[in-house]
Parts: sequence; C-alpha cells; structure tokens
Amino acid sequence: MYIKIAAWGILLLGMVLLVPANWARAEDAPRVDYIELLQGTEQSQFKRVIAPRPFQFPQDHGAHPDYRLEWWYFSGNLGDSENRRYGFQLTLFRYALARGEAPGWKSPQLYVGHFAVTDQLTNRHYGFERIGRQGAGVSGVQLNPFEAWIDGWSIKSETVDGLFPLRLEAVATAPSLGAVSLSLRLEQSKPLVLQGEEGYSPKSATPGNASHYYSYTRLAATGELTLGERKTRVSGSAWLDREWSSSSLDESQAGWDWFSLQLDDGRDLMFYQLRGKSGEMDPYSKGVLVAADGRYAPIEPAEIELIPLKYWYSDDGRRYPIKWQLKMPSQGLELTVVPLIEDQEWKQRLRYWEGAVVVSGSHTGRGYLELAGY
Repeated sequence: MYIKIAAWGILLLGMVLLVPANWARAEDAPRVDYIELLQGTEQSQFKRVIAPRPFQFPQDHGAHPDYRLEWWYFSGNLGDSENRRYGFQLTLFRYALARGEAPGWKSPQLYVGHFAVTDQLTNRHYGFERIGRQGAGVSGVQLNPFEAWIDGWSIKSETVDGLFPLRLEAVATAPSLGAVSLSLRLEQSKPLVLQGEEGYSPKSATPGNASHYYSYTRLAATGELTLGERKTRVSGSAWLDREWSSSSLDESQAGWDWFSLQLDDGRDLMFYQLRGKSGEMDPYSKGVLVAADGRYAPIEPAEIELIPLKYWYSDDGRRYPIKWQLKMPSQGLELTVVPLIEDQEWKQRLRYWEGAVVVSGSHTGRGYLELAGY
C-alpha cells in the first residue's frame, strides 16, 4: 500500500495523535486526515530519511523508534476448496509521539492495527481497527524471534534468526455476523526487494520526504478463515511491505494510487502513482517489476500509463477510481484491474479504499489496490 506510506504506507496512524495512554481499542478515537499525517508536520525531533543506507537483518525487521512512522503491511488473495475467493489485509503501524522509547505506559510509541477481510461470496468487506500504546504488553515489536502485536493480533516468526515462516493471527467480531478470524502461515517464495535506490525511496524533491522501504512481493499463504458460522481452509498468495520514515508527502501532493499485482506468469508489479492537486501523476511516482526468478528493475513514470475506467461512490460522497487500465508497452503489458467487490472502503477513523483486485488482459493475475486522498 505505496505509501503504504502499506506511501508510503499507509499512513493510517493519524488517529493516534490524541490516544490516551490506557486506550487499547479505537471505538472513540477522533478522525485525523491521512494525508496531513504523511506530510510530516511537527516532526523536527525525529531522524529523517535523506540517503540510502545499508540494511541490517534481522534488526531492520524490527522497530525504528527514532523515526516518526513505520508499518508492517500484509495483503493478499486467498481461495478455498469450493473456489470461493477472499482478500485480506493485516497491518501494524507504529507512530511516535516523541523520539526514542520509555518504559511502561510512559512509552511515546503508539500502535494501530488494521485487519480486513473481503468475501466475494457475500459481497462484503469487513474492517477492524485497534489502537494501543506500547507498554504493559498491549502492543509492541520484538526480535529473536520477531513478533509484532496489538491487543491479541500478532505477526510472529517461527524462527529465531530470520523472518520466515511467519504466522499471522487476528480475531474480531462483526455486527450481525459474529467472529471474523484469520490464521495464516506465510513462506517466502521470492527474495527481498529493495524499493527505490537500494531501499531509499524519495517521495518529493524536499530533503527528508522519503522512506526506507523493502518488500517481499510473493509469499505462499496457507491457513484458516472464519466468517461467522463458516470456517474454511484457505491458500493463496500474500505481499509484505515494510517502510519507516518521518515525513513523506509534499504539500503539493494530494494522495496516491498503489498497485501490487501478482501475475500468473510469475512476475510481480508494484507501482504507486503520487497525485498532484489537479490529479496529475507526480514525477516522484515509482514502481518495480519483479521477474519470476526474483530479479527486479525499477519502473519510472514515463514507462507506465494508468487510465481509470470506473468509479465507485462512498456513502460520504467520495469518488474512488476502482477499475483501471494499466499499460506498460516495454513489457508487453496491457492489463485491466477490477475489484473483487466494489465496496472495499476502509470506514474507520481514516477513510480510504483498499481491496483485492483481479487482473485480466494481456496477462492474468490477482493483487491489491490502495486509493488514498480522495
């Protein structure tokens, strides 16, 4: 999710600015503008991302408390034995009120969890949110083995020295349905991808408007999904985006459209279109094309054309372009990207559209689409 800020990435953390120390859930949290969060106001105390730097693993799988914002962003497409299709998102965001760490409830590190499931059979999208301050075990991140958690939702490695296999666990309750739960085991199918310039991903010409950014673009997923009384074994493919930053968007940028597509020929394509105030593609838009063998190359704005084909209107009047044509002539790609279902809007403290998509045209596949700033 670019930006995931997953611009980079998400981004969804604006709501935590006013969260008291003892809040664990988000039912009464105020709405905060998604885009303002990423523009990095009042962040002079934090470290800035200004140049490439060597990544160190497993340390960089963990938290970076000297930076203002980061996330662990999972999304993917699943199916069951009866050919029913599902999409899922599980994301943990860390947002710092101040630089560094402190013990217990004095910690300035706040966490937000987003968990969503799309069910094509019932044409429903279920979204859940949790907020908690690091301390007393409510939320946090640790290494050896890696684990990130918030109030019962967790992302946990099964090994001490690496990241994969990973276990994702989330349980929530939806009105009129009951339990919505996901338990997945993720295994690495391709090598890590360093986005941008060796993992340095600038979002504008302003120094510091950048992130450190890496991805795992294809993860084999197996597990169990529960939707009310329906419990089913599922399998499919997932994607992980990791970013940390202190500011990313420039005041001239209005939002972004983020595509993560897994093609059936084995290639993966990610592209985020940063939009200017008039809707034009910003020159700092960027992407990557990953071959079936894991080799990858950057995608520049001049190489790709994005054409919106259909819009969907939210209950508050927002208009989202949910169907697209994506052209990349140099790679023989002319793709149509269609949502699994139309209403996959996030309707919690932040409003944005993110959901599972189906790819047809010159190539077939599946993926995820994130639309922010509308």
